[in-house]
Amino acid sequence: MTAAAIDRLPQPGMPSLPWRDPHNVPKQELAAFIARLERACLDQPHSADLRTCLAMARAMNYDVYQSMDALEEARAIDPTNFWAQMKYAELHYRLRALMRAEEETLKAIELAENVWQLGIARRQLQEVRRLYRESARRVHWTKPLTVPALVLTAMFVAVFVAMSFVGRTL
Repeated sequence: MTAAAIDRLPQPGMPSLPWRDPHNVPKQELAAFIARLERACLDQPHSADLRTCLAMARAMNYDVYQSMDALEEARAIDPTNFWAQMKYAELHYRLRALMRAEEETLKAIELAENVWQLGIARRQLQEVRRLYRESARRVHWTKPLTVPALVLTAMFVAVFVAMSFVGRTL
């Protein structure tokens, strides 16, 4: 995609990304595209579609936190934007936060405006649920960690006392 094509952003709906194969994008070209999208977001601060594209480009650049921030901003700007919600759910899926991915994908299903979007969201939900069902670990961080932390501290103190005692006898 040329600079003139990027400068025409935004278009109605989501602007397309300039590459057919996202795995073979040169770093410099990706960085330039991200910079142009950031400028476009500054020029049009109320565009959820631009922020969604920015998030996708940042995800391609392995900037997970910035991608998540851009998607959260897009969802805040337009809570009814299917693509912002769908990509937010997909990012959680790729991070293997499966419970959260399922919740967010269900929200995307509610926002689907046509059969095609509904199909995409349902396939993602199906994949999230398959992974969750087949996963070996389902960690729920709901238990307090006070007791294990105290036991670990006691062990450190015991080792320190033992080492101090051994050091004095030599």
